[in-house]
Amino acid sequence: MKRTLTVCPYCGVGCTFYLVSDKGRLVGVEPSATHPVSRGGLCVKGWNAYAFVHHPDRLTTPLVRRDGLLCPASWDEALNLVIEKLQAIQAKHGRDAVMFASSAKATNEENFLLMKLARAVFGTNNIDHCARLCHSSTVTGLAETFGSGAMTNSISCLDQTEVILVIGSNTTEQHPLIGSRILNAVRNGVRLIVADNRRIRLARHAELHLRHKNGSDVALLNGIMHVIISEGLTDRDFIAARTENYDALAKSVAEWTPERSADATGLKADEIIATARLFAGAERAMIVYSMGITQHSHGVDNVRCIASLAMLTGNVGRTGTGVNPLRGQNNVQGGCDMGALPDLYSGYQKVSDQKIRDKFARAWGVDELPESPGLPLTRAMDAASAGHLQGMFIMGENPMLSDPDQGHARKVLENLELLVVQDIFLTETAALADIVLPAACYAEKEGTFTNTERRVQRLHKAVAPPGTARADWEIICDLAERAGYPGMRYNNTAEIMNEAAALTPIYGGITDDRLDQHGLQWPCPDSSHPGTPILHLDHFTRGRGRFSPVTHRLPAELPDEQYPFVLTTGRTYFHWHTGSMTRRTHLLHREEPRSFIELHPDDAARIGVRDRDKLLVISRRGQVHTEARVTAMVIPGVVFMPFHFAEGAANALTNNILDPESSIPEFKVCAVSVEKLL
Repeated sequence: MKRTLTVCPYCGVGCTFYLVSDKGRLVGVEPSATHPVSRGGLCVKGWNAYAFVHHPDRLTTPLVRRDGLLCPASWDEALNLVIEKLQAIQAKHGRDAVMFASSAKATNEENFLLMKLARAVFGTNNIDHCARLCHSSTVTGLAETFGSGAMTNSISCLDQTEVILVIGSNTTEQHPLIGSRILNAVRNGVRLIVADNRRIRLARHAELHLRHKNGSDVALLNGIMHVIISEGLTDRDFIAARTENYDALAKSVAEWTPERSADATGLKADEIIATARLFAGAERAMIVYSMGITQHSHGVDNVRCIASLAMLTGNVGRTGTGVNPLRGQNNVQGGCDMGALPDLYSGYQKVSDQKIRDKFARAWGVDELPESPGLPLTRAMDAASAGHLQGMFIMGENPMLSDPDQGHARKVLENLELLVVQDIFLTETAALADIVLPAACYAEKEGTFTNTERRVQRLHKAVAPPGTARADWEIICDLAERAGYPGMRYNNTAEIMNEAAALTPIYGGITDDRLDQHGLQWPCPDSSHPGTPILHLDHFTRGRGRFSPVTHRLPAELPDEQYPFVLTTGRTYFHWHTGSMTRRTHLLHREEPRSFIELHPDDAARIGVRDRDKLLVISRRGQVHTEARVTAMVIPGVVFMPFHFAEGAANALTNNILDPESSIPEFKVCAVSVEKLL
């Protein structure tokens, strides 16, 4: 048997393990005992991360739609057709009539190359990826307040703090190895505050559990900051030495008394006061959050408040402190770092900056690069609906399940002149495509992923791809060559990373030969730099941290007589994202085989519903059939659905209203009705 060290393909924690193979076939995994994050442990998804690789549903040959059916084709035919049709669309409708969707499941090198393909070969900044759906609010909010949109501290800081505030993160299910680390910290005396109206596992161990209304995070955080300021609990020295605009914040939160905050959040004033005193009273306190904060029509405002709370108490730039957004997918941090964003090149360098554009143009051997920012992925759907976008190239994403308002997404994708999907399975999105390109999965290629704490780690090829499937980077390079561009000829992924590092200051010292079993954390500007476990040590990336006061705004859609429940969505422990991998893993599918909706016992009794009853859930955008799960996990008036299940798709219901600054959809709040099926 052969053991191959690689990185888990699921959440952003970045656990490493050895893939065990026998005669070219994966048979199991062994966790890395020395890894600083996973420390010899894995979650149930990690333990089973080999099981989907050889599934019979794997795509093995290109597919081209003929007479309405997807039929096998040669690589030459499929790739030539992709180039021919994309170029024809641009000739007819203009360069920005095509859109490229990169992937948080692809490697850094592959995200860098798709960004390069879009900009250097096709001349458009219409490149984005699923960070638009999870942490675009973080990138916008923290870049404004701190100068960098990344997690400020390392996961190990959870062992060195005194108080942890978890808000909008079901950590034990979404990021299990971080969740278990928090639980261990609590057992060792760390005090835990959980702000989430579901009774998640962490809440059972919390000193304070704040079950506030969905969408009231700004009101809650403003109320906490009001108490901290009014009771003199601020870190005055930190504020004076390292921040700006404090007076504006103090004025803004002055009206957010505990009583007003309680009224807006549904909490008691005493809960808000106790939270403020506990958090501000610690020498070292950490904030951990995820998509319960970001996926709102005011997600950027939520992030601004979190940044302000950390600065107000001096909890930035030290061990055991910081603002720590947990990335949802295995390489969503890397996708952002590598410039798979419509307004940024790799390393968050702006496409609007002439000097930056000139630097990339020289390196890539082109005369010029497009100046205007491209379309965010969520706005691309509306642009396509309006006829401004005619072609999409989607690598490793499944918007038919992950995008809000599924009916709208289907209509848009079906009406495109060209839809190309590059993936490992025939996903719900790939099934609509004109051309499907079979890709290698994480176990079948080389490259790097960047985890939630900015740790760049190598993955290694353990087995060969099925059939004629190819690594994403190889496909992209072949497409560039067929488009007449000679600047994507690489022998291996190390050469791609060398190019990315030369153009990306925060990755300047990251090369394959420096990435040992534990990787390196960026910023790592040169070959002698050891990496950066903690950001903003002496000063913020932007110089001084900026307080950005915000006003509480209600969610875009509230319950009414016709749709009396608030629906919120998320993940379960056993499944991940759109389920294309976990639902093809026998053990995981066995544990959670079907869609469900959580209802509070009081609500269930009122509408005559019992556990496991079949239900119809309806919103203004669609309806789904699902199964009742009666539980006090949720509060009265709120229902919860996971979004993994195509046959009971929560995103057939969710609202496509977007945050005006980050273009993230409001997944966490929409109005629905629930009916029992006879």
